[in-house]
Amino acid sequence: MEWTRGHIIGHGATAAVSAATSRKSGEIIAVKSAELQRSKALQREAEILSGLDCPYIIGFRGCDVTREGDTAVFNLKMEYAPGGTVADAARRLGGVDGPTARRYTCQIVKGLKYLHSKGIVHCDLKGSNILICDGGVKIADLGCAKAAGAAAIGGTPMYMAPEVARGEDQGFPSDVWSLGCTLIQMSTGKSPWPDAAAATVRRIAFSGEVPEFPEAVSELCKDFLSKCLRVVPAERWTATELLRHPFLEESESPTSVLDRSVWAGGESCEDSVHMDGEYSSESAMQRMKELGKISGDEKWEWGHSWITVREVNFVNSEKWTQELLTLDNFQFL
Repeated sequence: MEWTRGHIIGHGATAAVSAATSRKSGEIIAVKSAELQRSKALQREAEILSGLDCPYIIGFRGCDVTREGDTAVFNLKMEYAPGGTVADAARRLGGVDGPTARRYTCQIVKGLKYLHSKGIVHCDLKGSNILICDGGVKIADLGCAKAAGAAAIGGTPMYMAPEVARGEDQGFPSDVWSLGCTLIQMSTGKSPWPDAAAATVRRIAFSGEVPEFPEAVSELCKDFLSKCLRVVPAERWTATELLRHPFLEESESPTSVLDRSVWAGGESCEDSVHMDGEYSSESAMQRMKELGKISGDEKWEWGHSWITVREVNFVNSEKWTQELLTLDNFQFL
């Protein structure tokens, strides 16, 4: 697919996400790009995403290598999500409404069930990795994903399950814990833990506590959270079991205002890495300009204000937790 790069809509530690246009079909896509020599994680993500076919996982549109000036760049092409991230929506609104949170949660759980049926652990589920599309939400950013049982740990500490924060294990139950944290974030617009500090990592790992449930949510929602946020991994419900929870009944309601009028258009450009390229399609570029004009300040966050730990082999609990605590630029959403 020949394509034209547009404005930057998100950032990561080593990658940037651009809106783009297919020169042949005119389809708007998203392109996640990294320098080829630093693209190991992105290539792995492309490999995983290429083997998936689920309406609740962001769609794969191919990958290629381009020359950006003197630099070789690896590009992962994906379905474009015009609504930005759930984290942005929740932060702006102070939390999405109950029916919308329920419907979005149902779609996320269906996506998790599919991933787990394929033997894949997402490892970094959170609101900034859930994208809003016309029909609801889709799970994105599989850069930390791994095969179940693989000896690696990754993710964002504030959404890590206790066993992950201790460096013991990261499996399907860990994704379920992160789901509970994401539902809290979705419902409140805030982090699942009140303090973004190193002491919180120790608290997650060793205190036996769970995040505080929001007071404003329904009792069914609180019960659902209680099935996700259990300290002992084996006691957490599976994605299949969660789909039968009463909280998710009637969750496939008509599309909410979040999916259409509020989010019509696209994402705006943010100050970021500029990638030069050969852009020959005037009409495609015009479409990208128009997309930028009608958008608000929505964006794909992709980790621009947090640290993702990737490709870390299992270590002893004390050493792993200490590594999390001593990251120089340790930040949280």
